[in-house]
Amino acid sequence: MSAAKVFLSRLARRVWFRAALFTLVAIAYALLIGWIGPLLPFSPTLDLGQGAIDSILQILATSMLAVTTFSLTAMVTAYSSAARIATPRATQLLVEDRTSQNVLSTFVGSFAYSLVGIVALSTGYYPEQSRTLLFLGTLVVVVIIIVTLLRWIAHLANFGRMSDIISRVEKAAGDTLAQYARRPALGARPLRATPPSALPVYAASPGFVTNIDLGTLERVAESASIEVHIIATAGRTANSRTPLAHVVGTLNDDTADALRDAFHVEAHRSYDQDPRLGVIALSEIGSRALSPATNDPGTAIDALAALERVFTLMAEQERDEELLYPHLWLSPVSLEDLIDDGFRPIARDGAAMIEVGLRVQKVLASLAAMSPQNYRLFRRAAASAERRGAASLNREDARALRDACRSLWR
Repeated sequence: MSAAKVFLSRLARRVWFRAALFTLVAIAYALLIGWIGPLLPFSPTLDLGQGAIDSILQILATSMLAVTTFSLTAMVTAYSSAARIATPRATQLLVEDRTSQNVLSTFVGSFAYSLVGIVALSTGYYPEQSRTLLFLGTLVVVVIIIVTLLRWIAHLANFGRMSDIISRVEKAAGDTLAQYARRPALGARPLRATPPSALPVYAASPGFVTNIDLGTLERVAESASIEVHIIATAGRTANSRTPLAHVVGTLNDDTADALRDAFHVEAHRSYDQDPRLGVIALSEIGSRALSPATNDPGTAIDALAALERVFTLMAEQERDEELLYPHLWLSPVSLEDLIDDGFRPIARDGAAMIEVGLRVQKVLASLAAMSPQNYRLFRRAAASAERRGAASLNREDARALRDACRSLWR
């Protein structure tokens, strides 16, 4: 994804951006009607009571300030709850929730609209026709606020709850993994081995790679007649020990800077191109639920069910072998790493719980049956989970786990 697309995509998901956009539209309408009213070919006048518009706008300004404060408190509480009961990696998904952003933007925009309207009325800015337009616009704003409040009440019933968090993480993981399954190398050539003579390109500062602009890398590689072997894919660490890429061919400072600029290195990982982060987040949710302080195997089982759906979605994708970037080589994320990320922490922390151990075996056996070519990887993870359970369970539960494994993995 290009730098411009990444910037615009992230900008649209910022809480302040949507609120600022709604506010600007509201202020623009409140100001423009003072100029548009006298230009209309007819005179839309209503017999308005003394101070009717001003009273309504006063009520809106007062109530919207209070409702905005309440909404912000509810949102911050949901963010804190997600970090505490699930995983901090889920917080960014709640922050990007469109419904809460639209609600907050509507309330802030309505507050700004009413405030500007009150000031304009008190200064005599509006002629009679514009006062009528302001009144009609205010009625529309009231209707929008009522609908938004009803949606917000319904949304708060589930916003930030465990089921909501798991669903959000599952969707983010499924979208990224489906993209990965269709194009594991993202349109580049699969990287098998890097020539010993290749020259490394390091990041300007350490961090996590969140996005790679493959189009820019291809243009730079083609113009410089070089081959670029990408090492630090999205989600991987780039530092003085791990380079961003290796270059086969002549490498000068300008080319190295151009290649370096195509990698977005940040302090925190992002779900956009990182196929492992969503799986890790689901695993963390299940693992935290199994801690002695929480002791909630039901949530761990829900997380395993979400992992099963995510891996199933990945297996159902059709591979796209089209080569888009012939000068680039990229090392895809291995399925073995994804399986370990998803199931090893839950199998480890739930080793002493027979219900969790059985669910792990059932999920892995189901995925192995659906993807026979990867049977060995799922069977290896199941065997590791079985050994952990056998070492932690009492004799009766250990026997039940062994019997279930023999039945599932015949």
